[in-house]
Amino acid sequence: MKKEYAVLSDIHGNSWALEAVLADIAARGIRRLMDLGDIFYGPLDPKGTAAILKKYQMETVQGNGERIVYETTDATPTYLSLPYVISQLSDQDKNWLRKLPRTRIVDEKIFLCHGTPANDSEYLLERIQDNLVTLRLPQEIEALVTGIDCPIIACGHSHVAKTVCLPDGRMVINAGSVGLPAYSEDLPQFHKMENGCPHASYAILKRSEKEWNVEHIQVAYDWEKAARQAEQNGRKDWAQWLRTGRA
Repeated sequence: MKKEYAVLSDIHGNSWALEAVLADIAARGIRRLMDLGDIFYGPLDPKGTAAILKKYQMETVQGNGERIVYETTDATPTYLSLPYVISQLSDQDKNWLRKLPRTRIVDEKIFLCHGTPANDSEYLLERIQDNLVTLRLPQEIEALVTGIDCPIIACGHSHVAKTVCLPDGRMVINAGSVGLPAYSEDLPQFHKMENGCPHASYAILKRSEKEWNVEHIQVAYDWEKAARQAEQNGRKDWAQWLRTGRA
């Protein structure tokens, strides 16, 4: 008997993309949902996203975006959309974020993390060097997942959907991003992450008795509405990323 799981990551407050993805998952009859973090941060619709997620049971881990929200103090470096996000979330929402685990294991087979198992702000599959993004070597990835015996390791953070098979048989799945298909980042050095299209992304894991299959899904939605919301909140950069999938 096959088991199916839907893996979501990096929603970033994009309630319009989230609704489209959840509708696609429901149409496929998939009931097990997992969320890899970076749920609310961004100039879009954190409040609406929270309202949607409260209707679902998801096995969720927190990402660096969650820490930014609940660790904020007067001494915190400025994140452009952070005041807006905090104003949109209730105390209950913030407490929920604080209590989320950094990692978790589902059905003893699927290991969930946002970035790497040890660092929610580090890419698991990508290396940044000379401002370029390249795929890590197998031994580099293995070093970052040492001690994890699960056959499937699911991560997010880079927003780029990818499946990598390690020499020992484990598979590492980046689910892509539900809510933000491209961005530029200054740390650890300037780089761009781009999917090249504005669709919302998620992944489906299918487990049979002998093997795992992975399907990366891209879902169309009203990204123009999301882009206009970003512009209204002073983020023309997000608006471009949302419309084009390019940074």
